[in-house]
Amino acid sequence: MEKRISGKTGLLGLIGSPVGHSASPAMYNYSFEKLGLDYAYLAFDIKVEQVKDAVAAMRTLHMRGCNVTMPDKTEAAKYMDELSPAAQIIGAVNTIVNDDGKLTGHITDGEGFVQNLRDHGIEIKGKKITVAGGGGAATAIQVQCALDGAREISIFNIKDAFFERTLETAEKIKKAVPGCVVNVYDIADTKKMTEEIASSDIFANATIVGMKPMEKESVVKDLSAFRPGLVVADAVYNPEETRLLREAKEAGCTCIGGKGMLLWQGVAAFKLYTGMEMPVEDVKKLFFS
Repeated sequence: MEKRISGKTGLLGLIGSPVGHSASPAMYNYSFEKLGLDYAYLAFDIKVEQVKDAVAAMRTLHMRGCNVTMPDKTEAAKYMDELSPAAQIIGAVNTIVNDDGKLTGHITDGEGFVQNLRDHGIEIKGKKITVAGGGGAATAIQVQCALDGAREISIFNIKDAFFERTLETAEKIKKAVPGCVVNVYDIADTKKMTEEIASSDIFANATIVGMKPMEKESVVKDLSAFRPGLVVADAVYNPEETRLLREAKEAGCTCIGGKGMLLWQGVAAFKLYTGMEMPVEDVKKLFFS
């Protein structure tokens, strides 16, 4: 990389916390080099209370763009000049594009989730999906699944100060896609969660439960929810096989890890930054096999 960095090299990055485990720098820097693009990509550990300063630094440093990961996605949306239609509905961003000082926030997580399912031969159309989580990634998954034809979505979230926002999201989805049934429940209601997963085609974990340092935990407490034929997808990608996926696999479920979602949301973000297609097959072989 040192051979290609010059005084004209454009900077892109990732903000969130923790980010030390992220595969994004390797994925983007390889793609830039492969396509002969004069950019470099770095990861920055940014807590929620530091997001405002980080976004201001993007302008100051004339960064071309930035990816945003947990727990910064909702906070970052507050400081955008413009939001994409999906980001506006969701109220969160995972991709920021800087066009001469104008920051536009996008959300590609939902696209990444759906494309990751498709890459494993699973379509969302006509399916019932239960989603754990109400944050930026979870909401993006919910919205994209509805837009792509899911017949029913059951959302489980912590009943805290932000629970009202989850209810508002559900109403927005119903308004945007009237044919999709959307319900919201308290994630502490284990019995209801077990019932909903049992009647679903797909279960998705879009919380940070299972991610280091919580790798010994799972969002699903009652393992009777798992069965052969159920697709279990985890947005967490470190560790690669979470406790959720391990226990679901033992019960005969089809399991899909979060690495593919990271890849496909990155493919969408890459195009927003560069206008070019990421060399997906090469990236898959090198970083996701």
